[in-house]
Amino acid sequence: MPTAVSLPDDWPAHPDRSLSLNRMGSFDWDLVTGLMHMDTAALEVFDTAPEEYDGRPESLAPRVPPTESVRLDALVSSALKSGVDSYGAYFRIRCHDGELRWTHTQGRVMRGPDGRPYRIIGIVRDATEELSHSAERLGLDEERRRQTSVVESTTAALAHARTVQDVIDALGDAHGLERLGSMGMVMGLVEAGRIHLVAEGPAGSFVPGTRYTRIDEQYPMSEVVRSLQPRFLDSAAEFAAGYPGLWAKISSMHISAAAYLPLIAQARPIGAIGLLYRDKAGFTQEERNLLVALGSSIAQSLQRAMLLEQEHDLAEGLQQAMLPRRIPSVPGAEIAVRYRSARMGRDIGGDWYDVVPLGEGRVGVMIGDVEGHDTDAAAVMGQLRIALRAYIAEGHAPGAAMERASAFLRDLETERFATCTYVDIDLTSGMALLVRAGHLDPVVRRGDGSCHRVQVAGGLPLGLPVREPGAPGTGARGGPGAFGTDGTGYPVTSLELHPGDTLLLCTDGLTERPGGDPDTGVRELMDAVRDGPADVEELADVLCDLVGDSGGGDDMALLLLRRRGTPLPRGGGPLRHRLTPGDPDAPAMARHLIRAASAAWGAWDQADEIELAADELMTNALVHTDGVAGVSMRLTPEGRIRIEVEDTSSALPRRREADDWAVSGRGLMLVDRLADAWGVEPRGGGKCVWCEFAVQAPADSGPAEPTSAHAIAAEPTPDGSAPGPPAPGPPGPTLPSPQPGAM
Repeated sequence: MPTAVSLPDDWPAHPDRSLSLNRMGSFDWDLVTGLMHMDTAALEVFDTAPEEYDGRPESLAPRVPPTESVRLDALVSSALKSGVDSYGAYFRIRCHDGELRWTHTQGRVMRGPDGRPYRIIGIVRDATEELSHSAERLGLDEERRRQTSVVESTTAALAHARTVQDVIDALGDAHGLERLGSMGMVMGLVEAGRIHLVAEGPAGSFVPGTRYTRIDEQYPMSEVVRSLQPRFLDSAAEFAAGYPGLWAKISSMHISAAAYLPLIAQARPIGAIGLLYRDKAGFTQEERNLLVALGSSIAQSLQRAMLLEQEHDLAEGLQQAMLPRRIPSVPGAEIAVRYRSARMGRDIGGDWYDVVPLGEGRVGVMIGDVEGHDTDAAAVMGQLRIALRAYIAEGHAPGAAMERASAFLRDLETERFATCTYVDIDLTSGMALLVRAGHLDPVVRRGDGSCHRVQVAGGLPLGLPVREPGAPGTGARGGPGAFGTDGTGYPVTSLELHPGDTLLLCTDGLTERPGGDPDTGVRELMDAVRDGPADVEELADVLCDLVGDSGGGDDMALLLLRRRGTPLPRGGGPLRHRLTPGDPDAPAMARHLIRAASAAWGAWDQADEIELAADELMTNALVHTDGVAGVSMRLTPEGRIRIEVEDTSSALPRRREADDWAVSGRGLMLVDRLADAWGVEPRGGGKCVWCEFAVQAPADSGPAEPTSAHAIAAEPTPDGSAPGPPAPGPPGPTLPSPQPGAM
């Protein structure tokens, strides 16, 4: 008989206690409901209290680092799809105190009669002590950390990829594949039932006929796309046996192993990637897990890049449809336009440009930018551009057209604003009228190569609430060359473009530099314009090179206009003067300038008639209208002196027959008798009354050398300061000083 032995009361130990003492727990995962039961010992392994676990695997996420979670998910998914009955893996968990602890899991996959998995029963155990004494069982912990670091660094590089090419470049630039031992990579994308090869292996490895292959062909990438399973070829013999046709074409590359991974996003294949190796004998389970995790990261980045490209193409197509399809040919000018979009998915802006021929040697050019970077901004841009173009074509004055465009944008109720600059240019005389709504100042390069920014009187961006005229904070910036005839808050600045001068309009995408000093872009722009070629098309290309094809992170629109033609004689340049109600000096100064210009332009004998006619037109504008008016005087190509007075009233003037005792009513009668021609032109919200005089040279002398009108009324300086003394001209009659109120 056996000898009686004294045994503990709890002998033999219960299995639960045996597992717990060895820091080992069990789990039972129902794949149908997604619930996973974990006993107390298993929760202790995960450093998780029972009340912290709700029966769902997701509640363990705080304990499992993201890289480990991705690897485990890939491992379990592979086991379920491949039909194996069990799996095992080492992984790390993060305890409450932040310490990383090694853990081992092993699971048994339960399958139904149809082979479909429905349950996993397994164990988890603390493997920290085990692995600290036996690093070989992990394949050397240092090597694994290095490989994991490769995946992490590659994933970080892929996070910034915006296009498919960015993904390919990131994989190459990160040098991750080299550190994994790969000699090269091939990548294909699924397109309409075919695989399009978008990245090749090492230089010279392209196989003719494989740029596009069918998914049902006998190629490794086709196979992994069909099966959604990775294909690891552990030797050259296995490669040759599995794909003899392809191996015959690449055997000279001395490939010893290869790994082909499906790129799966949202449960569908979008492509495949192949990694080629030399001097490698097979893949360990750890390496396979690592490559599967890498493939998952690449697939997510690739799908994001493809979606961004599709969205960007859609948005860019919308914006291109909103821009002018062609730029009209304008006699007397060379015009070049450019547009560069930001490569940021739907981050498409509302930049635009337009050219509007106005007839009689005039042209209107504009550039603008709607706030925001999305398809809505592009749609609003298209509507605003067409509206502003219509107002200009109707004959509205520059300031009135800008004001109407602002009201139009407010009526759209988009909660967006826009900046804009519009320039009305008379290419015959070179006179340009500029209106700015919160936009960048234009740049002018003179024919002698000098370059400067033109400080244009500015109003509020389009679409912002209207402020009362004269209210503080209107933001208008005036100057000696600024006058507005509509009282809208969009004053007009005058500028003379000489033959050979180039006007540049652009949006802020040309001057902004991501992360740089805002003034840096402006300096680079000015230097490029100053040193650039004279041809506007070539100059436009040079300016685009400042930001490259990406637009520097923002959209960029650019318009260049160069005035060409034979320079007019001195004296052909225009004269402009502002007439403000209540200012008694304005008419007197205007009369003084008109008389001086008449003499300088060879009409000294007619100066009295010209001054009197101009005075009558100015008086009518000041007496019978309420807003600011402006008078301009220029020499036409036919050699006639033309005077124009603009005001804000739409009421047309009419001649009246005054009786002998009337003190008014004879103004237009005098103009009709004195001038060779006169008339009225509607100008948007107001009108222009004009008269012309044929210049008659004195009988006793030849034609006098004309003096520029800007020698009498100099244009504003580039910085917006008051002009300096008049430029000296040829000898002429001494001009009397103007007397305020003189008739």
